[in-house]
Amino acid sequence: MDWYLEGSTPEAVSDLRHEIVDYLRRHAAPESDLAGAQLAISELLSNVVRHAPGPAWANLDWSGERAVLAVHDLGRGFEPTTELPDDLLQAGGGRGLFIVSNVAGWMAVAAKRAGGSRVMIELPVTRVAERDFDPPRQHAEALPAREEAAPDGTFGKESFLRALVVQLAQAVEANEGPDAAAAAVAQVGADVGGRMEEEFRRVEGITGELSPMQMADLYVRLKAAIDGDFYVIEADEERIVLGNRACPFGDVVRRAPGLCRMTSSVFGGIAARNSGGASVVLEERIALGDPECRVVVWLRGAHAGEFRSAHDYGAV
Repeated sequence: MDWYLEGSTPEAVSDLRHEIVDYLRRHAAPESDLAGAQLAISELLSNVVRHAPGPAWANLDWSGERAVLAVHDLGRGFEPTTELPDDLLQAGGGRGLFIVSNVAGWMAVAAKRAGGSRVMIELPVTRVAERDFDPPRQHAEALPAREEAAPDGTFGKESFLRALVVQLAQAVEANEGPDAAAAAVAQVGADVGGRMEEEFRRVEGITGELSPMQMADLYVRLKAAIDGDFYVIEADEERIVLGNRACPFGDVVRRAPGLCRMTSSVFGGIAARNSGGASVVLEERIALGDPECRVVVWLRGAHAGEFRSAHDYGAV
């Protein structure tokens, strides 16, 4: 697992610490010392704030029995000391790494070639046994599609990223079940849609709930940015209806109609945050052979009964 820390503020560090600890808690064996791991992580990340107030990265390697956390920064570097200072109350002074060295199985500090430091610690956390993964290769309908190949037999960035999204989603559903796939798509919708909404609000100077017309404008803009051709048919307090003449994923979407889930998840997340409840029905889909898409976003819990009955026809 990898995490990026954009700004080394106490608030950002606290958020990152919670994310790492929550991940450990979900996968740790019962005998693990999660409290000790949390203390070590907190001290290590706080050390970044003191010595490297800029971007930083955390990487968790759990390929062995115990989890190993590495924190990379681009700061001025520091001389590690794991001894307690003579004055325990002195500012800046050595207590954090002393605590870490006593909680962790081992600790190593190294300078990065481009500047900054890498601090690695073995956390007192073991993981539950997991099954080995050696899946057979999927041949039927696997992406990238053959027709997307260049004359030299390679595939471009867009084909690769599209295939990555589709194959990951299909693998999750095949191996973990539809609930896991739905949860993954919902998370993508919440994170990606939320970030797009933040930027839209910043550019337009909007605070408070987005109006239906503002949500519709946001949908059209974010899809146009990735070569979609969405347009607004209607937008009122009950629903937003959109048409679409061109899928951002191109003709390959017919081979991978599951990509529509990304659209419905992003649209639904934005609508739910701004109307207190939402459902999305994909009434027509280019992915299923229709000439255009027709997407209906129901607001404030409207149309819930028909939404459930429409589930088999593309509602997400």
